[in-house]
Amino acid sequence: MVELTENPTAARAASAMTAEQAEWYQETFARLVTNVEQVLVGKTFVVRLGFVALLSEGHLLLEDFPGTGKTSLARAIAQSVAGSSNRIQFTPDLLPGDITGVSVFDQGSRGFEFHAGPVFANIVLADEINRASPKTQAALLEVMEEGRITVDGITHELEMPFMVIATQNPIEQAGTYRLPEAQLDRFLMKASIGYPDHASTLRILEASATRSHEVTLPPVTDAVQVMELSRMARGVHVDPSINDYVSRLVQATRTAQEVRLGGSVRAALALVRSAKTLAAASGRHFVIPDDIKALAEPVLAHRLVLDPEAEFDGVTPSSIVSQILIETPPPTDRQAV
Repeated sequence: MVELTENPTAARAASAMTAEQAEWYQETFARLVTNVEQVLVGKTFVVRLGFVALLSEGHLLLEDFPGTGKTSLARAIAQSVAGSSNRIQFTPDLLPGDITGVSVFDQGSRGFEFHAGPVFANIVLADEINRASPKTQAALLEVMEEGRITVDGITHELEMPFMVIATQNPIEQAGTYRLPEAQLDRFLMKASIGYPDHASTLRILEASATRSHEVTLPPVTDAVQVMELSRMARGVHVDPSINDYVSRLVQATRTAQEVRLGGSVRAALALVRSAKTLAAASGRHFVIPDDIKALAEPVLAHRLVLDPEAEFDGVTPSSIVSQILIETPPPTDRQAV
């Protein structure tokens, strides 16, 4: 495990990231990704997105078919950062208290004692989140936004870092509840793992004697350093021209003909925040337009609500974002950093 004192960021007074710090950040990020790829073979881009979401203090929504490694990804990320992880299977009869925890009367102390729910972990896998009722889904709104839970008027802070990795099946819709826009907006990004290619499938089959849940990955870092990495990412420089580019992209989602509800201000902030982390993970202390382009679809697409006629014609939010990226020119110049 890398000790915090080994990195060049020991001086916390400097808020802006330096080139030296960006180089160390890239090396640490690469070790995290390589560690998880021991379990999730051939999915570098999705693994990188997972860590970008974690280090940007956000949450990840995975829409994918069963058996693609969603649970393995959550467990591997938690093990890599020496954190705790819990899996919550969402079902129609799941209650909010089954997630957040409940207050139970203790006859010995003649008072109520709070019993924490499974949401009290560093990495929480909300499996098939759209199978629970809207009331149960709403139990995650406060914790995903503020990192705390209020039960019976008492607020309980969660231990940081905290990340929700939620999954939903895009095919099976019977007995499901569509996630409301307010819930979708809480997820920093949405991604899909997908099936592995032929070479990756062969590697998985060669290691079939060991089941994925039996694999324990060595930690690469710890919770303290994860929070430091998140703090460092906030110091990545964003040129005013980049902010202007993000603003134009988000505005374009609101004026697109096929879109009924475009990206919010939270969406624009999420895009900039995640782009900072991606830039640092790429060894840069400043954001470039390519960072925005790489994250535009994962960050923006799931927040768009299309007109019913557009959906009927086969238009997808991803195609809308792709078209906007083509039509919106990126900045060509930036100020010196």
